[in-house]
Amino acid sequence: MFIHKVDEELSLKLIELKDANRLFELTNHSREYLREWLPWLDVTTKIEDTIDFIKLSLKGYADNQSLTSVILYNGEIVGTAGYHNINWSHKYTSIGYWLDERYQGKGIMTKVVKTLTDYAINDLELNRVEIRVALENKKSRGIPERLGFVNEGRIRQAEWLYDYYVDHVVYGMLADEWNK
Repeated sequence: MFIHKVDEELSLKLIELKDANRLFELTNHSREYLREWLPWLDVTTKIEDTIDFIKLSLKGYADNQSLTSVILYNGEIVGTAGYHNINWSHKYTSIGYWLDERYQGKGIMTKVVKTLTDYAINDLELNRVEIRVALENKKSRGIPERLGFVNEGRIRQAEWLYDYYVDHVVYGMLADEWNK
C-alpha cells in the first residue's frame, strides 16, 4: 500500500474502498463549490458512484498506470490528489487534485502537489509533471505557479463543464528544473 508522510499534519494514502463514505460525504458537502471547476459532480450522486471511482482508481494503481491518494490532514480525509495516466514510455504524468472547501487556505494542496511532484521526479524517475487547470480557476492555478511550474500555454475549449467549455492552462515541470 502507498502511504507517504508530507509533514506532521499531512499524509497521502492510497485510496481504499473503506474511504468511500468519507469521500462521498466530502463530495456532498462541497458539491456546489467543487462543481464550478470539476466535471464529475453531476454523475457522483450516490455512494455507489464513489465506490465505482475507487475501484477504477485501484485498478489503475494495480496496473501501474495511475495513483489516486486520499489527503489525510491530522488523520482525517479532506480530499484527493494523485497521478492521472502515468506514461512510462515517455516518462511523464499529470497531477489532479481537489480539497473540501473547509480546508482551503491552509497551504494543504500546495504541500501535497509539491510532494507528488518530488515523488514523481525523484522516486518514480519521471522527467515531466503536468498540471492542467481551467483558465479562470485562480485558486488552483496558484498552486503550480507557487511551485515554479512553467506556464506552457492555453488549450482552448479543453473541457466541457456541464453546459459550456472552459479553456485550460497547461503548467509543466521538468526533472532538471525541479532538482535545481
